[in-house]
Amino acid sequence: MDGKKRWSQLSPGQRGAIIGTAAVQFTLAGFAWWDLSRRPAAAVRGPKLAWAIAIAVNFIGPLAYLRFGRKPLPEIDA
Repeated sequence: MDGKKRWSQLSPGQRGAIIGTAAVQFTLAGFAWWDLSRRPAAAVRGPKLAWAIAIAVNFIGPLAYLRFGRKPLPEIDA
């Protein structure tokens, strides 16, 4: 056997941890892609396409974009 377990062989706690981790990952990526799609290219450090691809890389991509890929937006006077 190669040491891999089927979903049915995992404990409820293990299943919950996987589902929770996946939910956080998808939420981070979704927010990062949403932000990238609405942010002007001038407010992004580097090409938007490169950031769109990077965001797909587990937790590292979305966190890198949110920390390093965005430039501050100019404040709008109301």
